Parts: sequence; C-alpha cells; structure tokens
Amino acid sequence: MRLSKKKQSNCMISDIGWWDHQLRHIEDWKAWMTLRDILKPGTIEFNDRPKGVTGGKENGRCITKLENMGFRVGQGLIERFTKDTARFKDELDIMKFICKDFWTTVFKKQIDNLRTNHQGIYVLQDNKFRLLTQMSAGKQYLEHASKYLAFTCGLIRGGLSNLGIKSIVTAEVSSMPACKFQVMIQKL
Repeated sequence: MRLSKKKQSNCMISDIGWWDHQLRHIEDWKAWMTLRDILKPGTIEFNDRPKGVTGGKENGRCITKLENMGFRVGQGLIERFTKDTARFKDELDIMKFICKDFWTTVFKKQIDNLRTNHQGIYVLQDNKFRLLTQMSAGKQYLEHASKYLAFTCGLIRGGLSNLGIKSIVTAEVSSMPACKFQVMIQKL
C-alpha cells in the first residue's frame, strides 16, 4: 500500500524525532563504554600541578568534567532501564532499584550494602568496585582512588535526577577496592 505524499512526510518527521531520541541514548552508552575502558589506572593522569596552572585547578576541572559526563550518561541509562517498570512508591524504593537493577546492569553486580537514616541520607557500599579492582590493593593509590569515582557519582546523581530526586553524591574510599557512595537527597 502506497502512502500519499502528505502521509509520507508526516511519517518521516516522526521517524526523525524517534531516531534522534535513539541516537542520544546510543551516544550516552558509547560515552559510558569509552569511559569504562579508559578509566583504568595510569590511563588518565590527574596531576596535582599541571604546567601553567597552580594549585591543581586542572585536577578539579577534570573531576567536574567526569562527574558531568556521568550525570548525562546516568540520565540516559535510567530512562532506558525504567521505561517498562512500574512507578516507584517512594525514595527508598528508588534507591533499591539503583542498588539492584541499575548497578547490576552497569557494573555486573549488586551493591553490597544499602543503609539509610530515613531522613534523606543513603550510603551505598560496594566491597569490590569494578573501577578500583584493577588498582593495587595497597595504600599507594588510596589518595588517587576517589578521582576515579567522579564519573560514578555523576552516574548515580543523573539517574536519580531523571527519577525526580535532586541529590548530592559523594564517594569515599577507606580500603581498596571497597568504596562508599553517600547520597544526600535535596528536599524541595
């Protein structure tokens, strides 16, 4: 069956919008996969004093850029992962989804421990975080480990943002490769 020219043009316009939407998700996924591959120890150098910059300004810019990239990827991934799920009941339900389904899809394992004070603060603990397992278990890389968690902090924050939760996410490493992500929910 042949469509009239008017119908053909309408189909093409809606198809273009759909493709544009899909390409955005593909770009998010490609960005995540690229970052996953390059965020191996020794690949990105976070210098304390790069040439021409004093006090580590460049270091802060790198961390901010990684966090912002993670935010954008987190938004795209959570949109894709939740399109066929039922609506969440509350904050705790959303955090459980992040710890189980989202984390499993991205890092191939669940969060090991989720704690909350039921007042908007959640602590997600991963005892063998994939981005840190390739680093030495010794203390020599401990001070640099938090720099490799900036992308993941953005990933969590972006996912929560698309689910309607504004948050601040910080990471802490006390012993490698374990890490804790603290999520502070911003009340509107």
